[in-house]
Amino acid sequence: MDDAQTWPEVERAAREKRRELVLQGAAADRRIPPGGGLCSAIYSLTLLNYLEICQCPSLTEIHEDIRRLTGLQSLVLCRNRLASVPAGIGCLRSLKVLDLSSNDLGALPAEIAQLAELNTLNASCNRLESLPEGLSGCTKLCAVNVSKNRIARLPADFCSGRLDLLATVVASDNALEELPADVHKLSALKVLDLSNNKLSEIPWDLSECSKLKEINFKGNKLKDKRLEKMVNGCQTKSILDYLRAGGRGKGKGRLGEDGEAEGGRGADKKKKRPRKKKDDAGDDDEEELSKMVVRVLHVADSPLAVVVTDGVKEVRPYLVCCVVRGMNLRSGNALKRFLAAQTKLHDDLCGRRTTATIATHDVQLLKSPLVYDARAPAQLKITPLGRKEVSAVELMRQLQQEADEQRKQKKRQNVSGLHKYLQLLDGKELYPCLVDADGHVISFPPITNSDKTKISKTTKDLFLEVTSSVSLQACKGIMDALIEKMAELNKFTEENHEEDGEERGAPEPVAADPGGLVVQQVRTVDQEGNLKVVYPSKTDLSGDVSNLSVIW
Repeated sequence: MDDAQTWPEVERAAREKRRELVLQGAAADRRIPPGGGLCSAIYSLTLLNYLEICQCPSLTEIHEDIRRLTGLQSLVLCRNRLASVPAGIGCLRSLKVLDLSSNDLGALPAEIAQLAELNTLNASCNRLESLPEGLSGCTKLCAVNVSKNRIARLPADFCSGRLDLLATVVASDNALEELPADVHKLSALKVLDLSNNKLSEIPWDLSECSKLKEINFKGNKLKDKRLEKMVNGCQTKSILDYLRAGGRGKGKGRLGEDGEAEGGRGADKKKKRPRKKKDDAGDDDEEELSKMVVRVLHVADSPLAVVVTDGVKEVRPYLVCCVVRGMNLRSGNALKRFLAAQTKLHDDLCGRRTTATIATHDVQLLKSPLVYDARAPAQLKITPLGRKEVSAVELMRQLQQEADEQRKQKKRQNVSGLHKYLQLLDGKELYPCLVDADGHVISFPPITNSDKTKISKTTKDLFLEVTSSVSLQACKGIMDALIEKMAELNKFTEENHEEDGEERGAPEPVAADPGGLVVQQVRTVDQEGNLKVVYPSKTDLSGDVSNLSVIW
């Protein structure tokens, strides 16, 4: 079983000096001996920067030789039966994404703390009783998901302040008995899910996390019953206001002039922290930018809706959509800047599309209702950007052939464009797609959009979609970042007075705010019409309420 000839994918990756390798499902699983591991040849693919091995119940161990794959940026080992992770993983100093979800892990190696570039850690659905001490050494962490484990406490240094980029913490369905008061040191925290734990109190210090917009403490038996009622109602703003005022009987809900609790819990134990200084010009510019160019519009009966079928659950289950009106793509190089920004978000925040994928469409070219579905590759037909209509099977064949030609002609291992994402669909029996009312596939994540709905210089209103196989929170966070970037680009275009490109004349003004953006809600529902998610909700795009003008 250690013969590379029984693993043609591995042999091919070595021969063609590939940077990505995906092994998943029954086809890979039957080549793994029961209670065994992978063939040793995999650990010789030192050029790999993306390795995914999933849905292999026979896979129970990863060899220490994983340390040899020092170029890895993404390591996805989900839905196997791994009982342990070798210490050698600490040698993967370029690793940004680590997905160990849905295995049989009882512990994580302490060496994970050595992964200084790590930005996403998913260890959900295991048997973990604790997290490694020293996790704060991963100073670039943005998202941590350790839900559905047995964790009783967070590491002592988790809230030390070193994780100043950590925006999402999901630790639901564990055995946590306490949330450290130092949680306020997680200055970038936006999403906190500690539902279904053993918490009896929520520290008032949580209210000092100024960017918090989504918290979930459901399923905890809190001593403060009034707070528990708010928690069960998911009233994020009310909860934070209540904590800020010191809670029931702790200062009687009265706030001081600077917004701090007077007589609240802990007030007699420490002095009020000084208010955050506003002398950072960059922060001020960013706040003014958001205040000036983003509004959120709630539409009770939105003309656009997305129906999600059951088939996507095992393929790419998470989807968030919205409409952005008033984007100026006509002037100067505005369209090029926007497309470049989207590419950068894909490479950085989306983990080269391993965490999520962004797609943009011209609203005027859409026909609602839209359906988010999963189809067999031979049945999925799309008109890719700049191409003729083809089946997904044929498209993948064409792209693979083009990628091979690129490698030969340019004598390099890297490929660009759509070609570098081909491995993300290896082994999948169904492909995700977004379909319009006429049955046209307008999006095929994570590969491409349809040419039928592509944006252009004349596009004023955009339909945005973010899909993910990781989490709904990942979709929302990336959508937030995309809209914030759009606001920044729109402002740049306006301030530089760029002339129109192909067509003269300024874009038509937006009713809510000429020159600005209006974000309109889009709801996704199941096939029975039950609401699944709406974006933006009142907790989205409102981490710093003073920075946004929200219309409901």
